Amino acid sequence: MKRTEDREKRPMRGRSAFTGVILSLASLSFSCTSFAKSHEFLAGRQMGVIQSDLLREISGIAASRRNPGVLYVHNDSGETPKVYAINEKTQLLGVCHVRGANNRDWEDIAVGPGPDPNQPYLYIGDIGDNGAKYPEVIVYRVPEPKVDAAKPFGQMTIGLAEAIRLVYPDGPRDAETLLVDPLTRDIYIISKRDLIPKVYRAAFPQSWHPGLRSEATTPRIKLEQVAVLPFGSFPTGGSVSPDGRRVVVRGMFNIALWDRPADEPLWHAFSGKPTSLPVANEPQGEAICFDSKGQGYFTISEGTHAPLHYFAATEPNAPKR
Repeated sequence: MKRTEDREKRPMRGRSAFTGVILSLASLSFSCTSFAKSHEFLAGRQMGVIQSDLLREISGIAASRRNPGVLYVHNDSGETPKVYAINEKTQLLGVCHVRGANNRDWEDIAVGPGPDPNQPYLYIGDIGDNGAKYPEVIVYRVPEPKVDAAKPFGQMTIGLAEAIRLVYPDGPRDAETLLVDPLTRDIYIISKRDLIPKVYRAAFPQSWHPGLRSEATTPRIKLEQVAVLPFGSFPTGGSVSPDGRRVVVRGMFNIALWDRPADEPLWHAFSGKPTSLPVANEPQGEAICFDSKGQGYFTISEGTHAPLHYFAATEPNAPKR
């Protein structure tokens, strides 16, 4: 979510004051909701500060499943389709140019399984829509590259990306939260600007086959609304643990954790009561991800030279509830 308006957002100026009031109330209501507080994670520790001027509006973060110590981040709209690889010390390792993709308004990223069960994939959510006017959103899926957390690589091209074209069942929505279930390979999107945010699902295999790899030839898939979040959640990012048992969703000033009931779909977790997790003071915090082992989580804010925070588990080897 940009602080300044681009040309696509200027028509919204007439109702911006009303929208701002609604979103402020929504955010406040979520932060004041009576969630149980977790003592499972320590307070956030600053791992480093992004030094590269290329990373100025980070709105998504995901931990690699293939490369220990590597994180993937991306900027908001207004950039060519690129994913940046950094390490946990915030050092820029390199730029991954995503072939076959466009960046209309990238808002979140996830890592998870896909068509090849032996290959982890990057899922990039081109799901932002401040004006709720686009007839479809796109999630790009591309095999995760090989990266060494200790060796900068400069630049590489990844893809051809598969474009998964999605349509909401109840009209266009703005969204900043993309989730991938590692157990079922289902894709989830959570709306942002609804006072009661909606959870939508695109079940695997998302109509994939090798002959449908471009935006022009891939059919649209109708999303299914499967759940809602608490009133005023105002979600800006989310992540599913690598074992698929937990899901976190954040707002700018709050983080909530849900536990998935055993042997049930991921969206059933949202019917349970969330737990409030520690959050750092980030001026425009949007991005969150579990670490590669699911024993802690990272957060980062938009803005230049943003700090990366890590919240470690108090007892990393303790069994999860």
